[in-house]
Amino acid sequence: MKCQIISIGNELLIGDTTNTNASWMGTFLTSNEVEVTRVHTIGDDLSLLKSVIEQSMSEADLVITTGGLGPTHDDITKKAVADLFDVGMKVHQPTLDFIKKIFEQRGLTFSKSNYAQAEIPENAEVLFNKQGTAPGMWFEEFGSRLAVLPGVPYEMKALMEQQILPKIEKIVQGNSKRFSRYILTAGVGESNLSDKVVGDLSKFLDEQISVAYLPSPLGNRIRISASGSSVEEVEAYIDEVATYIHKKASKVIVGEGKDLTLAEGLGNLLKDKGLTIAVAESCTGGLLSDIITNVPGCSDYMMGGVIAYSNKAKMDLLGVDERSLKDHGAVSKRVALEMAKGAAEKFNTDIGVSTTGIAGPSGGTEVKPVGTVWIGYWSEDRHFALKALFTNDRLINKERSVSVALEMVRRTLTNVKTMPYGLKPHLA
Repeated sequence: MKCQIISIGNELLIGDTTNTNASWMGTFLTSNEVEVTRVHTIGDDLSLLKSVIEQSMSEADLVITTGGLGPTHDDITKKAVADLFDVGMKVHQPTLDFIKKIFEQRGLTFSKSNYAQAEIPENAEVLFNKQGTAPGMWFEEFGSRLAVLPGVPYEMKALMEQQILPKIEKIVQGNSKRFSRYILTAGVGESNLSDKVVGDLSKFLDEQISVAYLPSPLGNRIRISASGSSVEEVEAYIDEVATYIHKKASKVIVGEGKDLTLAEGLGNLLKDKGLTIAVAESCTGGLLSDIITNVPGCSDYMMGGVIAYSNKAKMDLLGVDERSLKDHGAVSKRVALEMAKGAAEKFNTDIGVSTTGIAGPSGGTEVKPVGTVWIGYWSEDRHFALKALFTNDRLINKERSVSVALEMVRRTLTNVKTMPYGLKPHLA
């Protein structure tokens, strides 16, 4: 089943709003055996919208629009659809009653524009929206299907999961099966992962199976997708490729799962080993603690953290020696080592991790340019620091520091000798 997505709104084109809907829908549809072949992003232009919907319906089995269903003059999606199908509008009384009830409960004045939200094209099947005031709509015209959904993310997601998915399942029942498996890696760049670590996969690839590399700041994901006449056939295709990738890339693989994160993978490892961790952050400013504590259940192993941005805070809160700061500077191997040990001692944990660096865009020197970061590790049997040189971008440097810190700990606990991105351990 092939699908095209149409995202509507000038705010998407000029950058006022990030188009997260299309990304979420693509993932959701793919996981439910629907192939997304194209995503359109268009402004609030009536004639263009009609043209794009008509063209998309001629090319795809399903077209989904999001946006343009609000109460203001620039919300034109319903009019475009009614004009395209040459039908009039009618009031959907259950929706009108629901909207009035919402306004009454909130003590708001019900206006003419709000009344218009209950109007729908005469040939529409209403997808009742319990999350908001704009109903979704379903059409079967031109030998295709059109779903018209609100642009508010949580409203769109509820309609997709509760009303669109059952329709999709009924349509694709009996068709070929398609599934994907995701393998998360960390501490290796996308090109090196593809070219040097995993290597050539062409012997596995054909019309029924594909592999894609999906990069992100906290790890690169490998997606293996396959189609076949049965679940067993598809799983066999995927198993063959996954087994090969695990064999080639075992040292850099965090685990499997579309939603698995590096922090979650490390957290599972800490739980399994019964270990605890604490962090001391300077250049990452709390981002490392934030990422670790985004994982449910992290209180089993994450005992605490310190944001020691100033030299005084490093000394007072972590016990960093004043002479280390004077002789070597805050961004140094010596200070990173002392911060990591200080964090572990302060929170009485098995492991301490530290970050100290020049995030930028200013503050660098010829000896320590912007992007220079030291990341420290302490445990009873290991005490070392990694030196990295990242970019001139402050936020990227923070993200990469966190990524390296998490993967450094994961590799140390799994006895992987190489450090993330080939960084060299500097022993205490």
